[in-house]
Amino acid sequence: MSEVTASCLCGDIRVRASGSPIGVGLCHCMDCRKHHGAVFWAAAVYPAEAVEVFGQTQQYQGRHFCPRCGSSVYSCSEGEVELHLGAMDQPNQFTPTYELWTDRREHWLTPLARAHQHSRNRGA
Repeated sequence: MSEVTASCLCGDIRVRASGSPIGVGLCHCMDCRKHHGAVFWAAAVYPAEAVEVFGQTQQYQGRHFCPRCGSSVYSCSEGEVELHLGAMDQPNQFTPTYELWTDRREHWLTPLARAHQHSRNRGA
């Protein structure tokens, strides 16, 4: 079983995920853009039972961040934990296989090669 770790900028929040993610993707929706202060979100999605969180987070609508440094670390929804790729302790562990809300993607960003493109949410 593989394991990945992630943390916030100051190290007060630590996360460990076991096994393989359900999926890895990018999202260009306005909620993700506003939450991250970036033009897209990137995360590895795990079943909630595969993820352990160490430290006390603050959250807004399921989006968890460090109360000390403000780093966004993960989000929770419907039994899943979206572990943000930017919070990973080691880079280059995952390659996204899908993009969501591509109709909101910045015109200067090109579609991710070999990734499924969804104009809105998956299955919408």
